[in-house]
Amino acid sequence: MTSRRWDFISEHAGDFGVQRLCRVLEVSRSGYYRRLAGMDAGAGRQTADQALVAEIREIHSASGETYRALRIPADLRGSGRHVNRKRVARLMREHGIIGRHLRRGKRTTIPDPAAPPVPDLVQRDFTASRLDQRRCGDITYIQVGGRWLFLACVIDICSRRVLGWSMAPHMRDELVVSALEMAVAARGGKVAGVVFHSDHGSQGGFN
Repeated sequence: MTSRRWDFISEHAGDFGVQRLCRVLEVSRSGYYRRLAGMDAGAGRQTADQALVAEIREIHSASGETYRALRIPADLRGSGRHVNRKRVARLMREHGIIGRHLRRGKRTTIPDPAAPPVPDLVQRDFTASRLDQRRCGDITYIQVGGRWLFLACVIDICSRRVLGWSMAPHMRDELVVSALEMAVAARGGKVAGVVFHSDHGSQGGFN
């Protein structure tokens, strides 16, 4: 009933004045003004939510509609906006913005239990004080034109520069051999004293 009185006062305040209407309807002016302040705050929150939804939609679209509520706040922070993850999740839910689950990744490292042990000369210290001191290599995969291709890379740990790479639809030895040959050629064929690190996979020829 009180809510209807507030609405009546707002509708007729210009004709009769707030003080007179509050007295006639037996409600307090302070209560009426508190309600107005709450309505203004609510309208402000709604406007802010609408602006945030537009930003969420833009980030979601740029990600190929894959980003979900866990990832979008990080992108917002990158542009100077600090937004609570629960607020992002609520707005995405209310506006039907759904991130897609990516397909399960392909396995590129397959341990070989029969392979002889190889000493770890790097010992998790992936730093180097000069070029051609340490290099590392690995295989990953990317989707190109609707199909998966495997990418082998060799990187100089000091400069972080890719010295050699190779791409193919398979993980046979030649994939890695091509990347290694490119890396050797990039330094004029000099490999003496270089420590090379890779994982313990049995495929691909890095070992």
